[in-house]
Amino acid sequence: MAYPKKLLADDEQIVYELRPHWRALVAPAFVFLVTLGVGFFLLAKFDNAAVRWIVAGVMVIALVVWVVRPFVYWYSTQYVFTDHRIIVRTGIIARKGRDMPLSRVNDVSFSHSFIERFLNCGTLQVESAGTQGQLVITSVPNVEQIQRDIYRLHDEDDMRRRQQYEQRPGPPPPVPGPSSE
Repeated sequence: MAYPKKLLADDEQIVYELRPHWRALVAPAFVFLVTLGVGFFLLAKFDNAAVRWIVAGVMVIALVVWVVRPFVYWYSTQYVFTDHRIIVRTGIIARKGRDMPLSRVNDVSFSHSFIERFLNCGTLQVESAGTQGQLVITSVPNVEQIQRDIYRLHDEDDMRRRQQYEQRPGPPPPVPGPSSE
């Protein structure tokens, strides 16, 4: 599910377009295997049709809650890093999103556990100068590289904005200094 180009500014380029790391699907895959194993064992154990239907129903509910739902969340979550902003989108039917312009980024930090470090993923915390404060993005692949690149993109965005400001027509802005009253 690619991020629609029509939602980008004219001069905006996508640098990274990611989903949460595949490790987010490990627990649902384990639950899937256990549910199938236990479910088929119980189906073979009981001869009563009503009990079999109950076991099958519980299996289906467990699979939907603990397997399908996490997979749909993983599939419908996008982390998009452009040269202008950070975009997080989740959901299929009801969409939820948050954008953070790079110009508002104050600090970027990451954390990862031993296992996440081994799997090369982690949590990214982006501090904003805006009213919504911190943006926390979990299960980010290559989290350390993403952190470095956000700083680089922030610097490039700052330079681009300064150049645009210097090239705009009109009188230069007043130079701050001591007042002459």
